[in-house]
Amino acid sequence: MSGKARRRGRASRVAAADSEEEIPPVWPGLSGGAFRPLSDRDSAEVNEAVLHLLETLGLSQASSSMIEKVCAAGGSYNEDRRLLFPRALVQRTIAEARRDIVLYGQDPKHNLDISGKRVHMSSGGGAPGVFDIRDGHYRNGTAKDLYDAARIVDAMENIHHFSRSIVATDIENVADMDLNTAYACLMGTSKHVSVSVSEPQNVRQLTELCYRIAGSEEAFRARPFLTVMVCHVVPPMRFAEEALDTLERAIRAGFPVQLISAGQAGATSPATIAGSLVQAVAETLAGLVFARLVDPNVAAIFGPKPLVADLRTGSMCGGGGEQAILMAAAAQMGRYYDLPTTSIAGITDSKTLDAQYGSEKNLAVASAAHAGSNLITQSCGMQASLLGVALEAYVTDNDMLGNILRSLRGVEVTAENIGAEVIAEVCRGEGHYLGHRHTYGRMKSDYFYPHIGDRRTPREWEEDGARPIGEVARDKARELLALHFPMHISDETDRAIRARFNIRIGRTQMGRTA
Repeated sequence: MSGKARRRGRASRVAAADSEEEIPPVWPGLSGGAFRPLSDRDSAEVNEAVLHLLETLGLSQASSSMIEKVCAAGGSYNEDRRLLFPRALVQRTIAEARRDIVLYGQDPKHNLDISGKRVHMSSGGGAPGVFDIRDGHYRNGTAKDLYDAARIVDAMENIHHFSRSIVATDIENVADMDLNTAYACLMGTSKHVSVSVSEPQNVRQLTELCYRIAGSEEAFRARPFLTVMVCHVVPPMRFAEEALDTLERAIRAGFPVQLISAGQAGATSPATIAGSLVQAVAETLAGLVFARLVDPNVAAIFGPKPLVADLRTGSMCGGGGEQAILMAAAAQMGRYYDLPTTSIAGITDSKTLDAQYGSEKNLAVASAAHAGSNLITQSCGMQASLLGVALEAYVTDNDMLGNILRSLRGVEVTAENIGAEVIAEVCRGEGHYLGHRHTYGRMKSDYFYPHIGDRRTPREWEEDGARPIGEVARDKARELLALHFPMHISDETDRAIRARFNIRIGRTQMGRTA
């Protein structure tokens, strides 16, 4: 955001304040991009390496549909069975790709404009397990757990988007699992939802579910409230053929899509930060070329999400400084291309809400946000290197994200904000700003106050039981699970869905009559 635009935005909010409209300290879509771990020369060099790899090495294991479309657009398929992407095709794809993408909520108040440098926070992870909110022990996740996670996120104002965070391991049939995953997410929140699809043929029932909830195919296509996430590659530089089929079907059905490359540095991508970044960007752009050849108007989100391994063991480690800077650099490449971009950040390796959890998560999410990622997934709730979700962590992370968003808002330097006349008035008067009209007028608009973060004195905290933040958050999560049952989808629609599909979550579990 330019200085003039920032000042105009602030001026409009001040005008609203004069009319007694409450102004929040943070909001979805605050502008990032000030943090630039890559110099201009670095970004250009990464881009050149990406174009060179796509043109000379290309990717293997392309689907027949992709080979046909890319070759018709100027690409080639060589004797090594690798699909090559000429730089002119890639550059044209980047230039002509859509920037005007809105992720619609079922409730329009949750619409997210992910163009430019606007930043939004999201859940995510696809963890196989949860840390039980009753006793804290790790166990396998269920469809009901996923619905509960969506409900809590629905109530968290600084988590703007719900990406499927738990695998419903209680459903063995893959088609039923995909359907119930989408159902649990869409019933649990009216915010925009993202899910993945296990097999291409499962796109059909997902499509029918969304069309029914929207009221018609036309209504969904006009305001699609669910994105399909597709890991279209199996690094290094290989396509996932079934995933390409899923991608094509999802695009033709009217879904926005996330194009994700998630290689692991030192394992499936180069060990160096720069090499891992180049490979992830190249793989993601190859997917964007295909997506636009399927439909030039596709709402495609650029998703290079390179991960880091602990090279002593080979296991993923998402909490280090390497992961934070790698994802910030990936977000910066999204800004270099001016593409709607999603990043992965917040993958703590901690198994509980402790100092490791807070330091690792805050570093990574803040870095991605200030680098200008439009949608930061895994920013909340995840623990244990994406192996588990703690529902109470959404509550603690809502505070963390609010603070990060406040730092993103930055310093708004205007004459009104500097308040030279206020300084003079106070210095000639009472000598402090407490109780001054200027202070009172800015209490809510300029300051973010945590919901459960404790700012009391040690004595007050001890007198109240000296409870760690995890216990306080657990109580809040339990309260929400007992009381917060979103009803944005009518009983009539829900019953029609249940008559058509094998829904595994009971209506009484959702706060509805049987």
